[in-house]
Amino acid sequence: METRKRIYIGLLAGSLFFTLIMAGLGWYLIINRDFVINQILLVMLVAAAGLCFIILGLGIVAIVIMIFRAKTTPSLESMAQAANEILFPLTLVTGKLLGINKEKILRSYIAVNNYLVKAKNMLIPGNQIMLLLPHCLQDSECPFKITININNCKECGKCKIAELKELARKYNVTIKVATGGTLARKFIKENRPRGVVAVA
Repeated sequence: METRKRIYIGLLAGSLFFTLIMAGLGWYLIINRDFVINQILLVMLVAAAGLCFIILGLGIVAIVIMIFRAKTTPSLESMAQAANEILFPLTLVTGKLLGINKEKILRSYIAVNNYLVKAKNMLIPGNQIMLLLPHCLQDSECPFKITININNCKECGKCKIAELKELARKYNVTIKVATGGTLARKFIKENRPRGVVAVA
């Protein structure tokens, strides 16, 4: 497993244990109260937290297994996705507390996700794929706005947009240029591709 992937996997596990410590602290604060209702609520809370911990823990294990096998397992994918979505914000906080650069964490996250997607060996027709590009690829002095319509590009060769347009034509791929995450999500929602190749 490459170092980049280890950073994100390690932070996922660290975030999970951080959550467990917080749950333990909650237990300690509540258990010292004598009210029966508090103890009932506490048991319910701990049971829910324990179940959540087990599911997320299995999700992290699922990610590691799929990376080592270089192959995704359908039965493990939902757990891995849950761990990714729920713990990702915590990994950023954990990384910050440990002094790890945010960009380094994000690169590790991308490396893990790219690896898992690649391991699926999916064969998707070109017309169901979207190539999503950042507008910074366009020549800074170009007067033609391509975020509204990439066909406004005159293919002068001063930037890579012309080559990417040709690639999209060759494979019948939808190509879009976004100025940020909001526009990128809008394009995905409107076109509903089965696969997205995003350049950041």
